[in-house]
Amino acid sequence: MLGTPTRKPVDVPPPRPSDASSPRPSDAPPRGLAARIGAATPPGRDRAVDALRAIAILGVILGHWLVTAFVTTGDGQLRVTSPLAEMPAFAPVSWVLQTLAIFFLVGGYTAAKGFRPGEPYLPWVRRRTARLLRPVPVLLIAWVPAVAGLRWAGYTPDTLQALVKLVLSPLWFLGVYGALTALTPLAVALWNRLGLWGAVLPLAATAAIDLARFGPGGSDGAPAWLGQLGWATVITGWLVPFFLGVAWANGALATRRAALTLLGGGAAATALLIMYAGYPASMVGVPGAEISNLNPPTLAAVAFGVAQTGLALLLRRPLARLMTRPRVWAGVALANLSAMTVFLWHQTAMMAITVGAALTAGTLPGLHSRPDSPEWALDRLPWLPAFAAALAGAWALAHRFERAQPGGRAVRLTRGRNTHDDPRVHRAPKTIR
Repeated sequence: MLGTPTRKPVDVPPPRPSDASSPRPSDAPPRGLAARIGAATPPGRDRAVDALRAIAILGVILGHWLVTAFVTTGDGQLRVTSPLAEMPAFAPVSWVLQTLAIFFLVGGYTAAKGFRPGEPYLPWVRRRTARLLRPVPVLLIAWVPAVAGLRWAGYTPDTLQALVKLVLSPLWFLGVYGALTALTPLAVALWNRLGLWGAVLPLAATAAIDLARFGPGGSDGAPAWLGQLGWATVITGWLVPFFLGVAWANGALATRRAALTLLGGGAAATALLIMYAGYPASMVGVPGAEISNLNPPTLAAVAFGVAQTGLALLLRRPLARLMTRPRVWAGVALANLSAMTVFLWHQTAMMAITVGAALTAGTLPGLHSRPDSPEWALDRLPWLPAFAAALAGAWALAHRFERAQPGGRAVRLTRGRNTHDDPRVHRAPKTIR
């Protein structure tokens, strides 16, 4: 047993100066922005949670920048492909950079920390989901003239459709994240009732749906509605790490043994499903592949997410120590304050460099060449700083819309009365189980 909600909480002693929650004496006094962010951070904030979210953001961004390729066609158009389609041996890259489960783990943690029984439900949901939606209109509005300009530059509707699809692809995450956030009261009630056994319910539902889709008779001659049923795993699959985040917020999964159990069990289950059940090795979608582990998420993706959860919990203490460094914490805090802006604009940043180079310089290696050899990966790496610079520019223009409030003032990491209302503000658990 990894833990149950019925055990008596054990108070954790107050942190010593050498603990992760306090700066180390060896650190130089912070100055400038790092000092201001440190002073604005509540003393009990669990900075490791923010670090995990930043890692998840970085993984998604690098993953998309490395597994999405644009190939110039003979007529000067752009075709979207992936090195995963050309080089199946590239699949291990997706094991490192597909970090969505960590997003949902942290989402469940922060939602459970911010949930107060008896609080009016609709205002609570509206407050927690508004932050997700604020940056979206800015992105969509910016792409209206962009599409017109690209059409004037000679790109066909097929090319424009492929580009716009990449722009809109991150929006599915916001919908699922918002839906799971709305289900937080149900997840908390399930935790109170069943403890960690509550994770078995969405896990079993995902397995049953996959069995109906891919089992005997599931793919050949199956009714059309069965294929649509698979999209239910968008909720049941990602509910597993989200629920584990709720459990974590309530004091479970605090031991190294629990984390190792999740890591080892999830990794073993993933390997068995790939080797013996026919699931793809790639943890992201591959153009042209018959089955995708991500669209919608399969049982293999869920098992992989369980392993990632275990790894994230193992990293919590080292990350907490690292976050005592003022400059490191300042970078992580800034990334979290505009996480949705960065997430929504990273594809646009990549396309700005790719399309701009195609229009001005023609076909360039690693940017418009076919990703069919290891040399392509080496050619791709030098372009990552250019993508990052474009993303920084987009962030500078758009990040203010993510934090804007009705009064025009930005939300900050402060000690405000209702800091639990901000999904980015949370405190370290006071109990372990």
